[in-house]
Amino acid sequence: MQNVGLQQYYWLRHAGVTIGGRQGMESACMSLSDAMINRKSIRGYRPDSVPQDILRQIIGLAIESPSASNAQPWELAVLTGTPLEELNKITVDLWERGVPVSPDVAPADLFGDYVRRRKEVGKQVFQLLGIQREDRAARREWNRKALRFFDAPAGVIIYTDASLERSRTDFDLGIMTEALCLAAMCFGLGTCIDQQAISYPEAIRQVVGLAESKRITAAVSIGYPDWEFPANKLKSSREPVDAVASWHGF
Repeated sequence: MQNVGLQQYYWLRHAGVTIGGRQGMESACMSLSDAMINRKSIRGYRPDSVPQDILRQIIGLAIESPSASNAQPWELAVLTGTPLEELNKITVDLWERGVPVSPDVAPADLFGDYVRRRKEVGKQVFQLLGIQREDRAARREWNRKALRFFDAPAGVIIYTDASLERSRTDFDLGIMTEALCLAAMCFGLGTCIDQQAISYPEAIRQVVGLAESKRITAAVSIGYPDWEFPANKLKSSREPVDAVASWHGF
């Protein structure tokens, strides 16, 4: 890839400018290492709709992911337009009425460095947005936005057969979800894995028509990034390699 920054890359790709030298779907796709380093959670989007053909290509790339015993346990529902608006409206209404959230996959209880990292990134987001700790109204509005797929023009619901063994299946779904986020970058799209959007699985089942036998595991907001949105300037930190890896026999 030519020497362009991430923001420039997204805009050039959205405009259809060829950055690489090859023709075809991958002609403007950054390298895998560039994508892995530069991927970030996008929480503000342009209103431009995402063509179905592009979303189909992204999913086609994502489902090349490995899975245990080649089980390929993933299923996806892709929403835009009226269905997405309907789901967002129902979800926010349930939350406003104080209905307890009941996701099919409950968030993990964090402690120690795990919760520290979560608090750090949350604090950074609010600082970029100019939301003060005591500003409850602004914090509630931010929660609404997260429930609405961050107002992205498209949302992806990832689910599986509830009868499958959970830990192995969720591991496979996680691999595919990251692949989807990386593949989206080839088309100038940003993503955010948005667990708040699946806080009310019954609302999703109502809009999408999912059977009770399906377990809703994740959601991904997807669209063209709005680089004027302050929270999109955030790039969360990572621990150094030697803090997470031990070496034996080298």
